[in-house]
Amino acid sequence: MGVYAVTGGSSGIGGKTVELLKKKGHEVINIDLRNCDIEANLASPEGRQKAVDELHQMHPEGLDGVICCAGVSGACGNLELIVSLNFFGTVAIVKGTYDLLKKKGGTCVVTTSNTISQGAARMDIADLLNNNNDNEQRILNVVSSMDGTNLSVGNSIYVATKYAVARWMRRHSASYAANGVRLNAVAPGNVNTAMTATMSANAKTALNALPIPTKYGKETLMDPEEIASVIVFLGSHEARGVNGNIMFVDGGTDALLNTEKVY
Repeated sequence: MGVYAVTGGSSGIGGKTVELLKKKGHEVINIDLRNCDIEANLASPEGRQKAVDELHQMHPEGLDGVICCAGVSGACGNLELIVSLNFFGTVAIVKGTYDLLKKKGGTCVVTTSNTISQGAARMDIADLLNNNNDNEQRILNVVSSMDGTNLSVGNSIYVATKYAVARWMRRHSASYAANGVRLNAVAPGNVNTAMTATMSANAKTALNALPIPTKYGKETLMDPEEIASVIVFLGSHEARGVNGNIMFVDGGTDALLNTEKVY
């Protein structure tokens, strides 16, 4: 059995991922703000370093997998938090555990979103994140001038961070794999989690406007286990031929909205 680290593993998709991994007999280290194995605020440089340091102390022999699920939605009202946690928190954990993954030929799965294909991202912010990410504070200063109370603004920044994570994964997947570490992403659709449950009425209306073909005729969102089961697969030996892949796990929403896109 292996050793896996999961960020955001106290609830939602991350929580279900932890549960499924443990059912398979793996040791799982949950990194979150509370109710976890490593308490760390991944929205801050200090918190990220704390998590990385503790993982090295706990398992210097290496990790079999790192799964990044920690994140906040565009409706949280804090644009800086969206950027710091969703993008910088994810990338820092992957980079910081790369040496541990290399020791065991491990794999990494990051969480993006099916909204990356729907044209809502602030691509100038996504480009800043991918091409100028050596200065986090500079990018935070840029988004701090925007209206965080505007749902459409929050959503555009959220999608930008998820787009940037997906692109970062693609850019690094070949070099990581050449050193024995597979790197993939899942792009969930609308999922029934604590994050979506606390959304405003306007946010929920926008969320429900996106159809989920596998849920046709049902007033429901996807279950976290539907996403977690794919994450567990991508993190397993059975998926050893999959690398640099963004797997849309959205019940067919992306295919419905983008029928002519095959790549």
